Amino acid sequence: MTNPPLGDNRPSAMFFWPTPERPMVERGSGIYLWDQDGKRYIDGCSGPQTANIGHGNVRVREAMMEQAEKVSYAFRSHFLNEPAELLAQEIIDVTPDGFDQVFFGSGGSEVVEACVKLARQYAIATGEATRYKVISRLPSYHGTTLGALALTGDPAGFSMFAPMMVNHPKIPAPFCRYRPSGQSEDEAALQYANALETEIINQGAETVLAFIMEPIGGAATGALTAPDVYYHRIREICDQYGVLLIFDEVMSGAGRSGKYLAAEHWGVKADLVALAKGLASGYIPLGACLTSRKIVGAVEDAGGFNHGHTYSASPIACAVGRAVLAEHLDNDLIGNAARMGAILKGRLEGLLDEFEFIGEVRGRGLLLGFDVIANRETGRPLPPELDAHIHLAQEAYDRGLIIYSRRVMGGARGDNFLVSPPLIVTEDQIDEIMDLLIQALRAFAPTARAAIKAA
Repeated sequence: MTNPPLGDNRPSAMFFWPTPERPMVERGSGIYLWDQDGKRYIDGCSGPQTANIGHGNVRVREAMMEQAEKVSYAFRSHFLNEPAELLAQEIIDVTPDGFDQVFFGSGGSEVVEACVKLARQYAIATGEATRYKVISRLPSYHGTTLGALALTGDPAGFSMFAPMMVNHPKIPAPFCRYRPSGQSEDEAALQYANALETEIINQGAETVLAFIMEPIGGAATGALTAPDVYYHRIREICDQYGVLLIFDEVMSGAGRSGKYLAAEHWGVKADLVALAKGLASGYIPLGACLTSRKIVGAVEDAGGFNHGHTYSASPIACAVGRAVLAEHLDNDLIGNAARMGAILKGRLEGLLDEFEFIGEVRGRGLLLGFDVIANRETGRPLPPELDAHIHLAQEAYDRGLIIYSRRVMGGARGDNFLVSPPLIVTEDQIDEIMDLLIQALRAFAPTARAAIKAA
């Protein structure tokens, strides 16, 4: 639908993907946003899981203004700049041992591609130029540029671009909840993990460069997590076949899961990590590729990293990134994500008793989600024509609660929803979120139940 006209009655000159009609946003503070008519909304998903520290943060505004008074932009090839150098070191200080090199980009798609390009150049530098294939999961989401889409597991959603992309191999995402009768969760997890080894062998191990996955699923899988054994087995397989492991933590990183990197929950370390979204909390575009001196050193010795962006290591973006990280550390927002996430997850799990069309509650910290399906035991989806992902999200929006919804693979894996408020959320605010969410679910329930009965 088109946007409402602006003040002079001309329609908006902007275009975007199709969405329901939306009001003009006026201001934001904390976990709340207000439109121009004064209606208040709870940002129950931090935008697209981005506004980690909430809206209207004074420290970030002051850091941005202070840096702008010095220098807003200086190209990385022409100057070093202090905010970028300091932010790189500060990120290294809060991540596990072994990460000691950072490349900055402007967002998730950019830094996912930076990770892949660096991996490829490392393979060439170390005499393994036959390695170029990147295995990912189906479904999955890794970005919207053509390179990132080639890794994204959603053929139904992006089929129009298929002739323009390299078709990288995929393995099934670990939906262990919907496993065969008699199979344990760990057995299902190992079966999903071992699919990576099978695919590496099928492709020819000498051609496989990397495996990329989100430690906690995002838009494609509604905060999907797997049992512990999955993560350890994946690392073991990558090591066995000389395949680099890339963790896409664009959504799950920067503290949202209750750890700075979500992979810390399982004690598994990737070779490269993509960070964005919460890194600058939506105040300015910023992303980062994290890796080790081992990888960067080999590439530098071979001639240097053949990649770059106009806004890479932007002084003003990195000044904002520093202020955002300081907010996380000074106010224990990562700890708050763990504490409030446990409360919110418990409240979401309580919905399973009333709403039989919720299949599973997933996630860690304040990256939480659930799927809406027709059969909780088998994972059978609701009819696609029901557009459950749009219907339920709109019911919430009408009541002043914004949640994130998405359908992938044409709805073959159900309709996914993310409930992921800013990391500053309080227990009282969780009560507000749940009250509005329950209202929305009750309004949606008759439609879902009628569709299930008719199927």
